[in-house]
Amino acid sequence: MSVEDRYRDKNGEISKKYGNTLIRTLRKIYGNTFAAGHPETAKLDEVLQHLNETSLNQLVHDHKNGHLAKRIKKAE
Repeated sequence: MSVEDRYRDKNGEISKKYGNTLIRTLRKIYGNTFAAGHPETAKLDEVLQHLNETSLNQLVHDHKNGHLAKRIKKAE
């Protein structure tokens, strides 16, 4: 499986579980540059396919390690 395929699989998992999360919340976790160019009121599933590599890597890393849900809950 290629790196692109793995990201696509992870994106699907992330979108299903966390798609309604506001970019505003994710910026509290990852900083103001997360999802740069997208409004803070956008939902993750609206911008997930357009994230830059840094933002996407942060999400995939936390999701893969089981930390994303806890980090989102704490930030909300």
